Amino acid sequence: MKVGIYTIALNEEQYVESWFESAKEADFLLIGDTGSMDLTVQRAGELGIQVIDVAVKPWRFDMARNATLAAMPRDLDYCIALDMDEVLLPGWREELEKAHAQKSTRPRYEYTWSWKNKEETEPGLIYGGDKIHSRFGYRWKHPVHEVLVRYGEEPEVQTWVGLKIHHHPDSSKPRSQYLPLLAQAVKEDLADDRNAFYYARELYFYGRYEEAAEEFKRHLDLPTATWAPERAASMRYLSKVEPDYRIEWLTQAVAQAPGRREPLVELAQYYHENSEWEACRTYATQACSIAERPLEYLCEDFAWGDLPWDLAAVSSYNLGLFSEAVSYNKRAIALNADSRLAVNQLHHEHALNEQKESSS
Repeated sequence: MKVGIYTIALNEEQYVESWFESAKEADFLLIGDTGSMDLTVQRAGELGIQVIDVAVKPWRFDMARNATLAAMPRDLDYCIALDMDEVLLPGWREELEKAHAQKSTRPRYEYTWSWKNKEETEPGLIYGGDKIHSRFGYRWKHPVHEVLVRYGEEPEVQTWVGLKIHHHPDSSKPRSQYLPLLAQAVKEDLADDRNAFYYARELYFYGRYEEAAEEFKRHLDLPTATWAPERAASMRYLSKVEPDYRIEWLTQAVAQAPGRREPLVELAQYYHENSEWEACRTYATQACSIAERPLEYLCEDFAWGDLPWDLAAVSSYNLGLFSEAVSYNKRAIALNADSRLAVNQLHHEHALNEQKESSS
């Protein structure tokens, strides 16, 4: 099995060494430099990484990635698109051998996108990665948030392997180019539901709420927008940009994607804000009952940390269900050793003890 690893780069000198160390077991390493003004090219050369100059104007990510991919050797079995701020965990090559034995054209793996702490030791968002592919039959598509698409007559074969990739992003980098590129992506293909969702979300990030609402609704109206978690996400965003209809949108999101924690927790929060404890407890406990975290990018940290347990505890306490409040709050503390939760636990236990004494 021969493996090549490639990426595009712009002023990434701080990542070159860590990228190389994680990828050096590959048979070929290639950086498509898109105009770095720092020491990216020099440091890559010192480590023996092949570097080519990739000029794309007007800028778009898919063309830069395709130009770099086209320069990869012909005799590779697999290509790994590994961004400069990503690292392969040790043992990756052995895992990829398993995919090769299964004749996989698109091995899938566990990808850690974000971290809960500054030390980057506790994973945040984890989902299934899809940037490993056969040397031929794939190309990148879309100006930004680009995806690998299959072309040709040979069918795609996906398999899951134990390979892991971690993302260590540079939060200081601006994302100002994303909005115009997403607008371009939507213009190129109005029927693409994924780009509609991404564009609407980016409009939301920029505080352009009326435009965001219009685009989220357009996303929901597209015939191809059939993936329930993404539809539910659009509804959750609409609950933020149209606060007068918050409960209606969140209720629709719960119905759209049953078994997802995110809309349940947001509904529980709504009822918590309004001191409607029975409803808060109903939705919070439903969220807590969902034990398996999906490996999808729309799976958000807030729904999988202490919050649903905290909401279940507070609402139970206010309903006089002190034993349940103690139990739920213990689960919350196990996920977050917060002083407020510790104080709440004392209140819950005190109330439970008084309840037991009064009943004896």
